[in-house]
Amino acid sequence: MLLFYMNVVYISASGQHSFTLSGKVLDEQNQALPDAYLFLNPSKKSSVTNDEGDFLIHGIQKGTYFLEISFVGYKTIADTIEINENKVYHVQMEPVLLNLQEVLVTDDYAKSRKEGESLSIEIVNSNYLEQNRAGSLMKSLERLPGVTSIDIGSGQSKPVIRGLGFNRVVVLEHGIKHEGQQWGVDHGLEIDQFAVEKLEVIKGPASLKYGSDAISGVIDLKPGKVPLKNSFGGAVDLIGKSNNELLGKSMSFFMRKNNLFINLRATLLDYGDYKVPTDSVYIYSYRVALKNNQLRNSAGEEKNIHLAFGITQTHFDSRFFISHVTGKSGFFANAHGLELRDPDTEIYDQSSRDIQYPYHIVKHTKLMNKSQWKHEKYRIESELGFQRNFRQEWSQYVSHGYMPAIFPDTLDFESDLEREFEKYIYSGNLRSTFFINRNTTFSIGMNVSYQDNRIHGRGFIIPAFRQAAWGGFGLAKLALSEKSLLQFGVRYSYETIQTDPYFDWFPSPDESGDTTLHLQRAVELDRDFSNFSWSIGYNHQLKNLSVRANAGKSFRVPLAKELAANGVNYHRFSYEVGDPDLSPEISYQLDLGIDYSQGKFAMGINPFLNYFSNYIYLNPTSEHDRLYGNGNQIYNYTESQVIRWGGEIHAHYELTNSLKLAAIGEYVYSRQLSGEKKGYTLPFSPPESLLLNLRYQKANFRYIKNAYAFLDYRLVASQTDIVPPEEMTESYQVVNLGLGGQIKIREQLLTISLQMRNLFNRKYFNHTSYYRLINVPDPGRNFILSISVPFSGEF
Repeated sequence: MLLFYMNVVYISASGQHSFTLSGKVLDEQNQALPDAYLFLNPSKKSSVTNDEGDFLIHGIQKGTYFLEISFVGYKTIADTIEINENKVYHVQMEPVLLNLQEVLVTDDYAKSRKEGESLSIEIVNSNYLEQNRAGSLMKSLERLPGVTSIDIGSGQSKPVIRGLGFNRVVVLEHGIKHEGQQWGVDHGLEIDQFAVEKLEVIKGPASLKYGSDAISGVIDLKPGKVPLKNSFGGAVDLIGKSNNELLGKSMSFFMRKNNLFINLRATLLDYGDYKVPTDSVYIYSYRVALKNNQLRNSAGEEKNIHLAFGITQTHFDSRFFISHVTGKSGFFANAHGLELRDPDTEIYDQSSRDIQYPYHIVKHTKLMNKSQWKHEKYRIESELGFQRNFRQEWSQYVSHGYMPAIFPDTLDFESDLEREFEKYIYSGNLRSTFFINRNTTFSIGMNVSYQDNRIHGRGFIIPAFRQAAWGGFGLAKLALSEKSLLQFGVRYSYETIQTDPYFDWFPSPDESGDTTLHLQRAVELDRDFSNFSWSIGYNHQLKNLSVRANAGKSFRVPLAKELAANGVNYHRFSYEVGDPDLSPEISYQLDLGIDYSQGKFAMGINPFLNYFSNYIYLNPTSEHDRLYGNGNQIYNYTESQVIRWGGEIHAHYELTNSLKLAAIGEYVYSRQLSGEKKGYTLPFSPPESLLLNLRYQKANFRYIKNAYAFLDYRLVASQTDIVPPEEMTESYQVVNLGLGGQIKIREQLLTISLQMRNLFNRKYFNHTSYYRLINVPDPGRNFILSISVPFSGEF
């Protein structure tokens, strides 16, 4: 608010002796063009449009001026204007040429964004999300080159970029880093995919701007567009899936009066056990029969609500976001706990939609503010966030090791509460960007965060901890010419982590065996870490050729689990032990990008080379736990030097004006250079893959507007380069179909999308899937129907 009042005072003071030039910059479809550049000569004043396409230049003296407006991909506008009063100037820009539409749905904003970065970046808009909606947001992004997901059943997943996932990928929502319990292989991200309209995927080291964890890349979920003045509207979104009999609905409503707006969305999803193309699975050589090919107790539900409101002006806007995402889903009843379960199938198979033990409940609450203040020569942005992540795992109490046969009634938690995590996160970001001239900018910023994670329940794997972090960075973009851009920056970060001691709630014999005591599982730990990271990049644009190069250093602070774990992972049948002496992960990476387009043909290649001086991973040992389980194998967190290289390649050809052919390939190679697993690859390394796409799109096809149809043929190689106890995974091929468009019924426009995933019901294993270790194949054939019914009006 201080920035707002400063701006009001400035306008009041300057307006007494000068005038203002304001207005809006739109594209050929009357959509706002954000970040369009305006230059007023001879005053040498400039401005950049905001997300609504609005601009403001003040402090202009009476006279005649030459105005130039430019935006990448559009014809530059040059106009002579007379200023003798406050002037409003609206303009509509024309595209330079019609670019070949890639298999990824992009627009001219995407082209502009890519040309301003030296890292590889993919832009995803609402059209892509509607046409490729899967079980979760991260699963929907798998068609992007270099992006895969770790799937937990049919409704949850977490992202993997170029073979690295978990806490090596930062997920931002409205500029705030999403924080939950994403360190676990069974912990998905609490993101409502219906609430996402646009996102960016940045591949490569991004710790410079985002701090620890952005070692592999960033998935940046952008805020939706601000409604037009004095308007209201919304949409009813319906979705159904055949494989797990999902029924879902999401309803949104927006309204704006002058400069104030509000946006509300509510989502309800309910799904049953999902089907796999087999009648039985083998879990560590133990055969489990499946009724109706369904993975029993994999049903779930989701209830989400989102509220956004704020104020938007030419020079200032502030948005507030409040959301609550709740999910409940079961774990595969035959594969959860300390040994292979043999549940009462008669009870589990009575219904495919009930959720019984074992299951988990996750609730994620967010309160965020995103504000921006623009001046002619600089922009100030801030984000503030609060999050509460609450997760519980429930299963029937069964004694193991020295746990009592009958659960005592003197404890402050229920016997069936296996684990509970409750994390509170406070975050803040502040950035200032200075526009030196038309293509040269300088940014400085800082990030702070504090996490307080509490634990409860009968099981133990990580202690309660508190973690604080702060960092500052400087980033410069220097235009060497009209076609070349140099980008460089540096960051300093400092983080602390303190863990609490933990003792068993039940007594165990000591080493002598003569007495019993409550064994200590975790000690008090106090560690601090500091690090410098840097990045330097170059971007050069020619008529038909674009070249990018970026070199950078990133880092990642060890997690509480990696430092202090000491317990059974019920989801992997393993006993995991942390190392309190681990150092931060350090990564050096070189990224290249070459894109070429000529007429109806376009292609690009994005190779990378990555070196870790110390990569942290979970290493299986020959020892077995005898105190807390059934002789589970012990895994230790350790570190080693690692070399990685690979990349993505894509090519697109326009067969006709409406028919396009595309191919996207990706490959990752990794090798450990030191440690006990020297010579091995990294765990969960994705195999090489190739996606062939044939797409038909036409603006008007009989009664259908924006009609489209596509065929995806994905070929995935076998993965024989593994780290035991990983299983080798055979190659597979999958065919997906999609079609849709907009149909007008009377005066109502409906958007319809139909997908047929795994069309031939092929049995295959995704090497990075959560259930791969227990030989559960990916879901079988799935028909997905989405219908969106928008409505709008003015007042």
